[in-house]
Order: sequence, then C-alpha cells, then structure tokens
Amino acid sequence: MRAWQDGDPVGGRTFVDVGDVRTEHGPTIPGVRVAYESWGTPRTGPDGTVENAVLVLHALTGDSHVVGPVGPGHPSPGWWGGVVGDGLAVDTSRWFVVAPNVLGGCQGTTGPGSPDPDGRAWGSRFPAVTVRDQVAAEALLADALGIRRWALVVGGSMGGMRALEWGVTSPERVASLVVLASTAAASGDQIAWCAPQLAAITSDPAWLGGDYHAAGGEGPVEGLGVARRIAHVTYRSREEMDSRFGRDPQPGEDPGTGGRYAVESYLDHQAGKLARRFDAASYVTLTRAMNSHDVGRGRGGTEAALARVTAATTVVGISSDRLYPLEQQEHVAAHVPGARLVTVPSRYGHDGFLVETAAVAGVLSQVLGGSAHDDEVRRARCGA
Repeated sequence: MRAWQDGDPVGGRTFVDVGDVRTEHGPTIPGVRVAYESWGTPRTGPDGTVENAVLVLHALTGDSHVVGPVGPGHPSPGWWGGVVGDGLAVDTSRWFVVAPNVLGGCQGTTGPGSPDPDGRAWGSRFPAVTVRDQVAAEALLADALGIRRWALVVGGSMGGMRALEWGVTSPERVASLVVLASTAAASGDQIAWCAPQLAAITSDPAWLGGDYHAAGGEGPVEGLGVARRIAHVTYRSREEMDSRFGRDPQPGEDPGTGGRYAVESYLDHQAGKLARRFDAASYVTLTRAMNSHDVGRGRGGTEAALARVTAATTVVGISSDRLYPLEQQEHVAAHVPGARLVTVPSRYGHDGFLVETAAVAGVLSQVLGGSAHDDEVRRARCGA
C-alpha cells in the first residue's frame, strides 16, 4: 500500500499551509496542508483577485492529478485528460484551473497518514471529517490563492458532493456550478453499500485499529482490495458487466475447478491497482465523510438548503447509474433555482461521468462558453 508521502517526488503538486481547520464534530485539525495542481494562468482584476478560476473536485479515490501522464509522484495518468486542457472544454488557455487533493486524502493533503504536530502519523487519532469540513479547507486554499469567487465549481460523485456544498455554503463565491452523478444527501442504499467496504478494511488484522502506519507494514491491503471489489461493482452497470464479461472464464482458468471467471479477474485487477496507490485509512475517512453528506443538515432540510444556491447550475446524471440514480439528480435540479438537468446516455454506470468524456465536455463547454479554439472557429466563419 503506497500513497504519496513526504520525500516522494512532488510531481505537479503545489503545497499550501492553510492553517487550522475546526471540524463539524468539534476537534480542530492543526496546521492543515493542501496539495493541489493547477493549469493555465490566473487573470487578476483591478482589486487584485483572480477572475478566471475554475475549481475541479475529484471523487473518492481520485486526486489532484486531473491532467498529465504517469510520472514521478503520479502513479496514474490524469483522470479527466479529455475534458481539461488547452483548447478543450475547460480550456486552460482561458481558465486558471485548480484541483486540490481533498482533506483526509492521501495524495499530499493532510489525512490520517500525515504526520501530526509531533511528527507521528495521525492514524486512528485523525478526526472525523465531513464534506463541509473538506469545503472549509478548500475555501482556505482559495483565500490563499486570491480567489474570492470561482467562475465554475465542478465535481462528480464525492466531488459533486463538495461542489454542491460549495454552492450552498458560499453561494457568493460560486458563479457557475456543475454537479455530476451526485446527490444532496447520502441515501440509505449508498450507506449500505459502504458498510461492507468499511467492514472489510477495519476487520483486516493488519488494520491495527487504524494505527498500522506506525507499525511500518503494508497495512490492510487485503481488506482494501475487498472494499474496492465491492465498490467497483456499484460503479459500473449490470449491462456492461453482462455484455463485457458474461460467464466467460478467465483465459487459462477453469471456474469449475477453482479458477476465476473473467469478471472476477477484472475485479482483482481493480483491487490491486488501488492498493498500490491509495491509503486504507483515507479510504475509511473519506467513505465516512460521504456517508455523512447532507446539505440540509442544520439548514431546514435539503430543499431549503438547495434553495440557497445562486450559481448558474447544471446537474448531470448518468442514465445507467445504479449507485447515484437519476432520481437524485432530478431532486437536486428541481430545488436549485433555475437549475438545468442533463442526462448522459451511457452503458458504463456511475463511472460514466469519467468515461463519457465527449458528452461531459459538451456540457462544460456550454457552461463556460466554449473554448478558445471554438472562438477562433466562430471568428473564421464570420470572416473576422
């Protein structure tokens, strides 16, 4: 199990110390550090604040590496390379794009694997955090970067929870909002799917009560792998699993004598990939944060909270999403004033917000008014 650690290659990360973050549950996390990556050039207005900033928020096992190849410090390629970049939907020749690693994560931002003020890994002592706490840390990052108002806040799944929380908590700081494959509050079904994942990790003997970092071992690799297998089934659709794998055996193996079906091999592969780049304690911390997500908590319910959003809002749902079904996006769109609902047809389930890059890029291009390349094409057609 190998998340990013101090002393590893920095890659494209920049680090900002944002100070103490007081959590919703009471404890304060001292000296929080946020790791982020950015693309494009900030454009400052007369008051010295950045005018062209876009905030991109990652999902549960994502990170700040939205764009870019595998390389030192980045074991995986950028997860939205077809959407963010020069001339793409989120055009980095026009927009200053910021993507932070989430509070509680394991790719450079303070989390359970990070050192506490005494230099020991936080481990089981890391406070419980909520989506609101994560947004509070991101707001401190925005302050440090001179960003008073985002031109766009966009995120999918867990990132969509944070995007929506931004719109509710700080409506004056968000001009446009795009929420993909997410919800206003975690449902009983979603919490239920998370329960066996958490149990798999915390019942692994190598969990050591959450303090395995100090022991110097690999940690609960097996438990994390089981959690990933469970989660990945919910991320894809039944249609895809049946058409892609069906009952086919893994080549060279006989399920009748203990071998694997092809779909089992696929899930094993997904489990191994995650265990090589992610920290189990962060997985537990972030999953619990997602379970607690409810924009209506303490605000008179979700409908009252959603009514506070003033951003121009687009809510995107994936047609085959069985984890965050379309009815949840319909609920958000129905109660955010003036919101637009877009349904993306896809056979890929919840992961469609990552896989269907052309459709998602089309939505974002509309929200942001096209790319610089589109502007050039329009000028050429008009004879400008």
